[in-house]
Amino acid sequence: MKKESSHKFSLWMLAWPIFIEQFLQFLLGAVDTLMVSHLSDDAVAVVGFSNQLFNALTTLFVTVASGAGILIAQKIGSAKEEEARTVGIIGLKATALIGLVLSVVLIAFPGPIARILQLPDELMSLGKIYISIVGGGMILTALIAVLSTEIRSTGNTKAPMLIAVGMNLVHISLNYCFIFGKFGFPEAGLAGVGVSTVTSRLLACIVLFIFFLNAFCRKITFKDLRLFSRRLFKEIMDIGWPLGVNSASWFFSQLVIFAFLAILGAKDLAARTYMNTLESFCFLLGFSVALALQIQVAHLFGGGRTKEAYKASYKGLAIGLPLVTVNALLLVLFGRSMLSLFTDDPVILNIAESLLWLNVLLQPGKMLNMALGNSLNAVGDSRYTMIVSLIVMWTVAVGGSYLFGVSAAWGITAIYSFMIADEYTRGVFAFFRWRGRKRLRMKEMELERESAGLKRESWSGKAGAPAGAVFSAE
Repeated sequence: MKKESSHKFSLWMLAWPIFIEQFLQFLLGAVDTLMVSHLSDDAVAVVGFSNQLFNALTTLFVTVASGAGILIAQKIGSAKEEEARTVGIIGLKATALIGLVLSVVLIAFPGPIARILQLPDELMSLGKIYISIVGGGMILTALIAVLSTEIRSTGNTKAPMLIAVGMNLVHISLNYCFIFGKFGFPEAGLAGVGVSTVTSRLLACIVLFIFFLNAFCRKITFKDLRLFSRRLFKEIMDIGWPLGVNSASWFFSQLVIFAFLAILGAKDLAARTYMNTLESFCFLLGFSVALALQIQVAHLFGGGRTKEAYKASYKGLAIGLPLVTVNALLLVLFGRSMLSLFTDDPVILNIAESLLWLNVLLQPGKMLNMALGNSLNAVGDSRYTMIVSLIVMWTVAVGGSYLFGVSAAWGITAIYSFMIADEYTRGVFAFFRWRGRKRLRMKEMELERESAGLKRESWSGKAGAPAGAVFSAE
């Protein structure tokens, strides 16, 4: 049984389904955008704008989902299966509540929200429709996030992968029907695309929930959904809230940097956007390894296998660094040809091409930061990674980009260079924190105390039994 569990939590078994899931979602997302472009450029703009809003809101339930996922892996590693099961139920209920509140707000106030976020007037009517339909389904997005995370954390990364692929295929098929009026469906425009999105997510939720009910040591029944533990909820939030802050900080810092690029001009902004698309493949490889590593380290840490957890982080880094570096070098070789698929503007192509070599420097820094940062999160040191991220992101990435890229007019190369500096700076902080083994030593001390306590109880029991026996005999 232990051998089977170790195999299930090996880095390879965890990572490859995560990568396929993320890659296909990225690929199908691009196809989705291409299909929406058949409606109008306004429709694409509304979808892009709305997705920025939705992505920002997801940070609210990432807090609970991520914390619950790490804690589940820790509890399973320490053979506390019942507690892992309870954590899963608590995480599901808390995330669903956040998603429900967001859904109600987005259904009730799509117009005011769009105006606050400065959606142009000519896009307002389309924006209201799309935000109310897709935003109304935020509870489904929340449920998908938490169910996928919790199922993955039990070591089953294949089920979320297959369900995500199925969800996207259903979404693309329904898009085709609603956009082009095929198979008896009405040509419903952007409203149809919204219905397609919500329908595919609803189906994914149903299937994920069925897997969730059977994901733990004992099947979850509907009566079990009433379970709650204040202690376990506190443990979830202790890990989770710094992760939520970290995620929100990264998202908003990227928005600010894109605003700086917009100041430089439309061509710089377009070049960075196209480079973002090319970089995604490198990022997805690194992210998949880092996410798998987080689950593996949490599982080993929970089981008290601290030396294995410590070494696992470096093994994951040794796998991830060559992968992302080779892919970045391939982009240097074939990047110009790939960029020409998006645009034939020579100015944009030259700007984007100049960033390809910088990307070779960026990706190893990202991998270092993700692998060691996720390892720290896995052992419950998420508050440290949050503090470092808040300080470094906003001083190095954002501050440096403004001072040198915008104010000193050194342009997009300076902005990209400070994004690289941000990744390496955070990575170095994570490296020295991990090397210090603070949380791992605390765990070892805790295990030693428990072991000493058990030995005392055992010795006390052995010493007491004969005395009792003699007394009885007398």
